[in-house]
Amino acid sequence: MTTATDSILADALGKLHAPAPAPDARIVCLVPSITELLCDLGLAGNVVGRTGFCIHPRDVVAAIPKVGGTKDVNIEKIRRLAPTHVVVNIDENEKPTVDRLAEFVPHIVVTHPNAPRDNLHLARLMGGIFGAGDAAARWCAAFEAEYAALRALPHHPPRTVLYCIWQDPWMTVSNGTYIAAMLAELGWRVPDLGADRYPRFAWSQELVDGLDAVLLSTEPYRFTEAHADALEKQLGIPVLLVDGEMMSWYGSRALAGLRYLRQVRDMVEGAG
Repeated sequence: MTTATDSILADALGKLHAPAPAPDARIVCLVPSITELLCDLGLAGNVVGRTGFCIHPRDVVAAIPKVGGTKDVNIEKIRRLAPTHVVVNIDENEKPTVDRLAEFVPHIVVTHPNAPRDNLHLARLMGGIFGAGDAAARWCAAFEAEYAALRALPHHPPRTVLYCIWQDPWMTVSNGTYIAAMLAELGWRVPDLGADRYPRFAWSQELVDGLDAVLLSTEPYRFTEAHADALEKQLGIPVLLVDGEMMSWYGSRALAGLRYLRQVRDMVEGAG
């Protein structure tokens, strides 16, 4: 029989993790947004390795050794750090790398948030494994309050928006991604441009005619206001620059992300 505690301690693959009180845990985190969450839960002292993309909170992570990127992990650096746990993500980290780490790391914690409310389980999972349950409970209460405020917004007509993450080639997000789920909280949808999670696309009049707005993300491609202005003149519909961290980072940043969604809605409604 599965207990409430079991459900909290089950990772994205359904694997149960025994609690490891913070003094005994040595964590390497290969997920930037979760590194930030671990720090905000008071676990920075247990994080012994991070990726170069784990940049928040800046003053805290500066002292934590880097072990490469999310895709190009330095296995030997991690081996020398002797972690008890490595935190990974299905989208961000490659399975062959995770399989190699599993050969010498006692505990691999797999995460895969797909929607804003998945952050509640993520926080409880990290808090439950690493002895920060009280901090996780406080974070979840704050998240629930922000989520309730978002859901209380007055109803607006649904919108179809194209969220661009790259150019040359142009790439966007599909349904099933965390970003699309964030937009869905506003009653917005993304166009169906293929089976890939992050499909390539070509601009066409047919595509543009089906859109209410285009959103250019500041990451992973560094779109700027200049890109937005030029594309808006070309397309003839609203093109707006949005903060990619606020829209795509789960974990701690999801709190600010929920507030930011309200700002994005106002931007699009004001430009329409």
